[in-house]
Amino acid sequence: MTTVVYPGTFDPITNGHTDLVERASRIFDRVIVAIAASPRKKPLLPLEQRVALAESILAQHSNVEICGFDCLLTDFLEQKQARVIIRGLRAVSDFEYELQLANLNRAMAPDVESIFLTPEERNSYISSTLVREIAYLDGDVSKFVHPVVSQALKEHFKND
Repeated sequence: MTTVVYPGTFDPITNGHTDLVERASRIFDRVIVAIAASPRKKPLLPLEQRVALAESILAQHSNVEICGFDCLLTDFLEQKQARVIIRGLRAVSDFEYELQLANLNRAMAPDVESIFLTPEERNSYISSTLVREIAYLDGDVSKFVHPVVSQALKEHFKND
């Protein structure tokens, strides 16, 4: 059984992320969406909420598992007995950073492979950073995220 791990902060999970998970779920036997705690990045949404949102959005995929984690990715892969990382590439500008990560992960765990997927064109410009900024400025993010994420962002910024 081939297990792939799709790591990220997913702060918040976007339609681009969902697109990659859905496509990966057709390619691999098991997809683990690994949501990083990333306290040094100071995420907008708490880890538990990011996990709950992903679980809600991806519930229809029986071979997709959502996990929060707060360790090295290579340690998480070992815990889950996975050897493949999937990462998304939206544009050429993403490639240099993603290549560095892939090489670093390979240096730390030589048996780990990284595979890159590109999102559908309609999702290629979406980033969590831009979604957060639009939501912060009370803009409509409904084209970029699932309705439960849109509502969570409204609630977050209403109380901000």
